Amino acid sequence: MRYRFYTADVFTDRIFGGNPLAVFPNAAGLSTEQMQRVTREFNLSETVFVLPPETTSGTRRLRIFTPAKELPFAGHPTVGTAYVLAAIGEIPLTGETTEIVFEEGVGPVPVTLVATAGTVNFSQLAAAKLPEFGPEPPPLESIAAMLSLEPAEVRADVFAPQAVSCGLPFLFVPLRDRATLAKASLNFAQWQATLANYWATEIYLFAATPELPEVDFRARMFAPAIGIAEDPATGSAATAFAGYLGSREAQETGCLQWCVEQGVEMGRPSLLQVEADKQAGEIVAIRVGGQSVLVSQGEMEIPAL
Repeated sequence: MRYRFYTADVFTDRIFGGNPLAVFPNAAGLSTEQMQRVTREFNLSETVFVLPPETTSGTRRLRIFTPAKELPFAGHPTVGTAYVLAAIGEIPLTGETTEIVFEEGVGPVPVTLVATAGTVNFSQLAAAKLPEFGPEPPPLESIAAMLSLEPAEVRADVFAPQAVSCGLPFLFVPLRDRATLAKASLNFAQWQATLANYWATEIYLFAATPELPEVDFRARMFAPAIGIAEDPATGSAATAFAGYLGSREAQETGCLQWCVEQGVEMGRPSLLQVEADKQAGEIVAIRVGGQSVLVSQGEMEIPAL
């Protein structure tokens, strides 16, 4: 049977930037194994299969796959799929802002679409889960060796390695500067020894010395456990990053905002807008958003298995 698909670049305003995504807007009838094989065929960080909702409050149900496995939640597929479905008319716009809900493995994920003159130009997810903080990270020396760095190049001050999850766990590793971030290289054997059996197997590196003046952090993300060597824009990590950053901010109440650039070293620059709401010192809401652009459309013949 033939299935229609679209591809988009997410967290960017131009083609060939951001994180590529494939979306099948009407995937009813496909099995899990077919979805996994299709995802391997595209070989992008993620491919999304859109299904009818299972609840009255849901707009659509999403199944999100990497080349290695299905994920309960992922940020750039959520943000990008919302954009694609609105851009092709599958989700009608209700004005300057349109509120929808995606049913994902992590639970219901609210998404806001922002449009100008009937054209979507921004989509933002709200985290379905508030931050969960993991166990003590591995020793600094092991983390540095895993990244082909010296221990002194990993920060251990107000920023220090910590594992956080908002549905998908990441080990956040602060580095000395942008040059250190650029030269970091994942040593797979050291990763297996250090993180393969840890609470968070994915690594999110960041430096507080970005290149663009309007940006707060530059980041990179390695995820060998889910089949992604490096990701150009990671919304699920940015969601947890808001928990990491928000827990370190002295501000007790209000909306905290950051802009994160990612994918620069891969030649796919991305910008992610990140927000965390705090009340009386507690994080009560997290949002991540950005722009997207349509790249291609087509049909795929997917044989029965």
